[in-house]
Amino acid sequence: MNPELIVVGSGNAAFCAALAAQERGLAVLMLEAAPESEFGGNSRYTAGAMRFAYTEHDDILDLLADTTDPRLARTDFGTYPVAQFRRDLLDFGGGRALSAQQTLLINESQSLMRWLKELGIAFAPIYSRQAFERDDKYQFWGGLTLNAVGEGDGLVQRQRNAFLKGGGEIRYDCQVEALITRDDKVCGVSATTPASTAANTAGREDFFAAAVVLACGGFEANAARRAERLGEHWQHARVRGTRYNQGHGMTMAQAAGAAVAGKFDGCHATPMDAATPDYGNPDMPHIQRKNYRKISYPFGVMLNARGERFVDEGKNFRNYTYAQYGRAILEQPQQCAWQFFDAQAMELLYEEYRVDFATRFVAPTLEGLIGQLDGIDQPAALSTLTNYNAAVNDAVVFDPTTLDGRATQGLALNKTNWATRLECAPFYAYPVVCGITFTYGGLAVSTDGEVLSDRNQGSAIEGLYAAGELVGGLFFEGYPGGSGLTAGGVFGRAAGYSAAAFING
Repeated sequence: MNPELIVVGSGNAAFCAALAAQERGLAVLMLEAAPESEFGGNSRYTAGAMRFAYTEHDDILDLLADTTDPRLARTDFGTYPVAQFRRDLLDFGGGRALSAQQTLLINESQSLMRWLKELGIAFAPIYSRQAFERDDKYQFWGGLTLNAVGEGDGLVQRQRNAFLKGGGEIRYDCQVEALITRDDKVCGVSATTPASTAANTAGREDFFAAAVVLACGGFEANAARRAERLGEHWQHARVRGTRYNQGHGMTMAQAAGAAVAGKFDGCHATPMDAATPDYGNPDMPHIQRKNYRKISYPFGVMLNARGERFVDEGKNFRNYTYAQYGRAILEQPQQCAWQFFDAQAMELLYEEYRVDFATRFVAPTLEGLIGQLDGIDQPAALSTLTNYNAAVNDAVVFDPTTLDGRATQGLALNKTNWATRLECAPFYAYPVVCGITFTYGGLAVSTDGEVLSDRNQGSAIEGLYAAGELVGGLFFEGYPGGSGLTAGGVFGRAAGYSAAAFING
């Protein structure tokens, strides 16, 4: 192939860039550092949920692969208008006004979903994770309704099929390490490749094209860079996704004069099972990979090693807190915590709490449960849970589909929603750690997906585009769940279209 466009990476953002460029007639070569068995970047490890603005029931139905599900007639998807999406991003902005990039994410979110469906991506309602059945009706909550069928794995598999069907080519085991420039224009990349396939010096190959899209993730899998950017304790975080996101894209772009943007000491992190491996492992069955997540804490109590509560578990729906609470766990003694539940909460918890390989402790009494736990101050933990139980306000009705205001009273740190006593045996404890998903700091990118120059303020580096987790300045103090894949798709599509316009003249 003589490519007109090179796309670096093989996740959702990379495929959206490649598919958009193919739509405009370009020949596209994709280069992926991982072997084929590990393609898909971080996208492959996600639950495949995508947040988008919608105002009507039909906005959801129009996107579904299967409209014959009998549950649909009994489903209230609610609404998630543009104004709410704006408010949610503002809430995580630390007082910052919405950026042009965030506004693009919001305004293009539904259009992206429709485009993906046209490309053959199948979507389904997230009944198991985003809805509760009440009064014979499925009530969705938190503004997040759909995921790709097959979750993140299904998403990138279908995207890859569409890309290959359109004539695209993918080279695996191909670690791009530098951009090739000529007259201040990016015209290719230099990569380390298996010696058996290298055309030049063994293990080294140059690839040329009219433009390059970088969509190869952040630096979350690089422990040294995490320690440098996020803090020393971040060396202990488990990497939820691919081990190949080492920050090469940012490094090579900066070497070519790219500007950076965003919050470099910020990241998306998630509570995870204590048995989570250091890196994601695509050879592991998909159900097991996803079930390391432990994000049903709104219906329980979370304690650190000192036996203290350290977050308001019911501050908001988990869609709006899990990215912060993973970080909070890492900041605790021993970088771990325990989530406590009783029998009445179990039906509300996600499946990952009930699978056989989940790390958990069970006992008929709280005293017996806490007595099984190593590493926690047992007397303090029992005192904390006893005081919590006594502080629950029973006057407010429990309702998991809304911010119900059922709170504790009189504690130094009150739980503000969904507070219920731990009183029904058996009792459960789940040890959890922090899993890092992606980093927030990245390249400065225009709303057209162009990488901006650090040398010529406000101008773009000719022939260079970026998308996905490599884009800085989209997220700051957290993010509403499902926004990451949507942002990758929106900026991937923008980059692909912009590169095509540049190449086609």
